[in-house]
Amino acid sequence: MKAYEEHLVDKRVTYTLEIEGKFYVVENVPARVNEETGEQYFAPSTVEQLREKVKGQQKPDKVIETPVYIFDDLA
Repeated sequence: MKAYEEHLVDKRVTYTLEIEGKFYVVENVPARVNEETGEQYFAPSTVEQLREKVKGQQKPDKVIETPVYIFDDLA
């Protein structure tokens, strides 16, 4: 077993993705999460299901408003 696999746990997480300039949020997604780093790993089939869900014509369960900030490193 690889060292990083020793710290992976099964969790449900929130997944965000951007498609054609629009952001989407999918909640309750199964993932393997590294307890030390927080890095999330998804099965390829899960990622495909996420894309299909978002690109499909299914009505979202809810819509949220999200503030957007531009980072200005000169400030």
